Amino acid sequence: MLGKLAIQSLWDRKGSVILSLMAMTVSIFVLLAVENIRHQTKENFSNTVSGVDLIVGARTGSLNLLLYSVFRIGNPTNNIHWQTYEDIASSEQVEWAIPISLGDSHKGYRVMGTSKDYFQHFSYGKRHDLEFAKGQAFDQVFDVVLGAEVAKKLGYQLGDKIVLAHGVAAISFSMHDDRPFTVVGILKPTGTPVDQTLHVSLQGIEAIHIDWQQGVKIANSGLSQADLEKANLQPKSITAFMLGLKSKIATFHVQRTINNYAPEPVVAILPGVALSELWRMIAVLENTLLLVSALVFIAACLGVSAMLLASIRERRREIQLLRIVGAPPVVLFLLIELEALIITLVSCVLGAGLLTACLALLKDYFASQYGLHIEINLFTQNSVYLLAAVVSASVVVAVVPSLSGYRKALTN
Repeated sequence: MLGKLAIQSLWDRKGSVILSLMAMTVSIFVLLAVENIRHQTKENFSNTVSGVDLIVGARTGSLNLLLYSVFRIGNPTNNIHWQTYEDIASSEQVEWAIPISLGDSHKGYRVMGTSKDYFQHFSYGKRHDLEFAKGQAFDQVFDVVLGAEVAKKLGYQLGDKIVLAHGVAAISFSMHDDRPFTVVGILKPTGTPVDQTLHVSLQGIEAIHIDWQQGVKIANSGLSQADLEKANLQPKSITAFMLGLKSKIATFHVQRTINNYAPEPVVAILPGVALSELWRMIAVLENTLLLVSALVFIAACLGVSAMLLASIRERRREIQLLRIVGAPPVVLFLLIELEALIITLVSCVLGAGLLTACLALLKDYFASQYGLHIEINLFTQNSVYLLAAVVSASVVVAVVPSLSGYRKALTN
């Protein structure tokens, strides 16, 4: 009975109610969007690599090394010698090592030179191994394995020829067009930067740069692609490498040993520790976004409260009729609280629906532009707590107009 009365009362004032509903919907949309994207971003970054004990690169900041070696963001300060990689990888405490060579691209997507061990030992998420949707790992010098997003967006299939570009710009005029690569494998989607990466062998990277000096190609080198297939293409340097250790207990000991490596200044980082450092750095931004979202919601709540308070004067006849039929003053108090609750609940549904539609439309954009794979799952634990706080806050803010209505009923 009270619910029907509240709905009818809101319908009689539908003009002001719709405006309040729109303001509340926008505020809840912003709150849920900030929380969802914040949670999904953390999830994406945390699931990008697993099972890697140490990442080794030229001496630089731990965040910089993590970003360019794992997330393909930014550029390395320097390369490290191949001999350094072999010395550290051959340690009796190292179970496996994955070399990484960066610096080339294809239509805006990064190219990574590595070894076949990458497909065997690299894992993501909760220790999920890389799997092939089609084909197999590279075997020849000019073979390339595509990430799922690269193959999908560019429409490549097995056997297609691909020309790599020198450098990592989206548009490049320095092309390795005399030595194309052949697609031999396409990986299954991982929801990580692997999907936006082209994987070639270290020998392939050496082959396309064998007649280049300081970013410029030497004309008339006389080396054919067949000659390069047979040549000794031992890398002179690489960008970084990942290590898996035989014993987790030895991680800090191996890290100290690498950091004190005498022949060359290198640094070893723990991926999990570097990620924690990253979250600490962006915590201020996260909190600022949540604060702004909360202030937007509070403003919307105050607008609803003001609307209900202003309606009290217009509801004299309604209050008199309620009193005539014997309704106590507390009924009017509960009626106004219920009206505020209905507006909030409807706004929650509309805000969640609007956000779901936006994420469905923009998920491909986030994946291609930022490497973020957003899942449409709004009802996480934090989101449920947030919605509960929203409903509670609206009930509290509605106390002022409810008390005003209560007092008005006492005088009638």
